[in-house]
Amino acid sequence: MERLRAAGRQLRVLSRHAGPGRFVGDLTSGAGIDDAVRGATAIVHCATGPRGDTALTRTLIDAARRSGDHPHLLYISIVGVDRVPLGYYREKLAVERLVEGSGLPWTIQRATQFHDLLDRLFRALSHSPVLPVPAATSFQPVGVGEVADRLVHLAGAAPAGRPADLGGPQIRPADDLARTWLAATGRRRAILPVRLPGSVAKGYRDGGHLCPEHADGQLTFAEYLAGHYAQDRS
Repeated sequence: MERLRAAGRQLRVLSRHAGPGRFVGDLTSGAGIDDAVRGATAIVHCATGPRGDTALTRTLIDAARRSGDHPHLLYISIVGVDRVPLGYYREKLAVERLVEGSGLPWTIQRATQFHDLLDRLFRALSHSPVLPVPAATSFQPVGVGEVADRLVHLAGAAPAGRPADLGGPQIRPADDLARTWLAATGRRRAILPVRLPGSVAKGYRDGGHLCPEHADGQLTFAEYLAGHYAQDRS
């Protein structure tokens, strides 16, 4: 949001709750959405909900169509939604299909996992003396700020369809990333690689969620952790 303002964009920030700079609306019920999108030239769609994103996106698209303004619809998705059979990924892929078939000018930007996702994952798994990680599985975390910068650029440009994926600068095994996390947080844990069963785990082992040809991010996981935990060490 702040990046869009810094780029000189006039914003309407959709929220279910009133507040400074917010436009009140609810994608679940549809309340306020027609007013929110009316006159918009671009919509950056990052909304998600506990009941799934498909219904929310359909509500947004229907309102955008009714406006008659044909706004540029920009959707943030995930690398590998068409290759890893995770339920959440299937939902994201279904949303991509809705955007593509919306009749609106569109852009879908896929990105790899954010640094903070791995941070939260390792934190959640570190409550015992052993830190389990998926065996033979690598990740390519990317900085959320870098993804935001890409979205700002795309929002101000012509609809691009499916631009190049955006991945982090390094592809590293999960156990290696876990060691980096332990060092940054000052924790001591034994790391236990676990070979998980099933097609989802196999999709991750096969690298379906990676984009080595588009390692365009600059911020490494170690650099993210150093900045994030700097206050804890001071």
